[in-house]
Amino acid sequence: MTGSDSKGLPSASTLIDQKIAALGDWRGATLSRMRKPIHEADPEVVEEWKWMGTPVWSHDGIVCTGETDKAVVKLTCVKGAALDDPAQVFNASLDGNMRRAIDVHEGEEIDAAAFKALILAAIAFNASKAKPQSATSAK
Repeated sequence: MTGSDSKGLPSASTLIDQKIAALGDWRGATLSRMRKPIHEADPEVVEEWKWMGTPVWSHDGIVCTGETDKAVVKLTCVKGAALDDPAQVFNASLDGNMRRAIDVHEGEEIDAAAFKALILAAIAFNASKAKPQSATSAK
């Protein structure tokens, strides 16, 4: 999960590890804890580092982002409004037409199984919208 890219720059996974360590408090521990079920749900998920320091997990498009503020760790599913959430894990950004988020406050636990189900739903949604490669572009 760690390493560097072909230019010798730290990989996104390494940068996420470093961010978690640099936070050094409950936010880092929470981000680390929420990262685990993302990888359990999809071992093929790609970690990215975007927007000057935001961890992003992708599979056929962005699955979710992980922002850290002073009072909350926010996990945002970019296409969350299109996902079923029977366990009502989403608790933020509920008014938008696209995104849904999960705000995790200090000491708060999120149902890991329900969170994994949302991650799998986001991946399935992305896959359903992914453009198939043409015969010429696949070569």
